[in-house]
Amino acid sequence: MTEITRVPLPSIAKGALGKLWLGVAAAALAAGGLAWAGLPASVSIDVVKAGTGPSPTVEDVVLIKYKGTLPDGKVFDQQEQAAFPVEGVIPGFTEALVKMQRGGKYKVFIPSEKGYGDKAAGEIPPNTDLTFEIELLDFRNRAEVEQQMRMMQQMQQQGAPGGAGGPPPPPGAGLPQ
Repeated sequence: MTEITRVPLPSIAKGALGKLWLGVAAAALAAGGLAWAGLPASVSIDVVKAGTGPSPTVEDVVLIKYKGTLPDGKVFDQQEQAAFPVEGVIPGFTEALVKMQRGGKYKVFIPSEKGYGDKAAGEIPPNTDLTFEIELLDFRNRAEVEQQMRMMQQMQQQGAPGGAGGPPPPPGAGLPQ
């Protein structure tokens, strides 16, 4: 039979175990803090008024009411009814739109990394965080909207009501009321 050589372990000094665990906890917190600091900035969405139903997808076109402000509170853009393809806007705006529901009102914070980044855009300086107040009025699949637009163009060419010489279509006419 083989005998294992026994090695006596020195006893741990009184209070040393607590210090050891405190050191382990401090190292874990420091590592967590470094990992958290390395995460990309995220879009923050506050629900002002909840909407209902499904959310738009990146293949949809949305009809929204919005106001965009800079960190100092200056309004850089505002519209009562604007139609946008969801994937045709800045990444942070797309990220927020796909989390909204029809009829809802939201306050959205977009960090510069998910906005215009280090590029200036009109009144927006480089590396600027943006805040939007958005109301999702409606949304439709992009293919449906394009089909409705083609039908409207055909009607205009044929001189039907709403065509040449007729009253213009209302804003957001390609989207349901």
